[in-house]
Amino acid sequence: MQCPSCQSSRNAKLTAEVAIHFPGMSNLNTPHLFVFPHLVVCLECGSTTFRVPEGELQSIRERVSLPSRAPNEESVVSE
Repeated sequence: MQCPSCQSSRNAKLTAEVAIHFPGMSNLNTPHLFVFPHLVVCLECGSTTFRVPEGELQSIRERVSLPSRAPNEESVVSE
């Protein structure tokens, strides 16, 4: 797999623990959502990618309401 940032083929697959915090004042007391993804780390530039596992992704979908968007338009979660 090539790095999307520098096109290097030197990467490592690692496991991680990520705590996702939900934005906004209304979520100050909302517990973090812990996910345990596999990371792909570029050993040249440090760029890192991961996928959120499906079970945790469903939890994010339930907690975050995103407006409908056109294809290729980036989503921004507002506070």
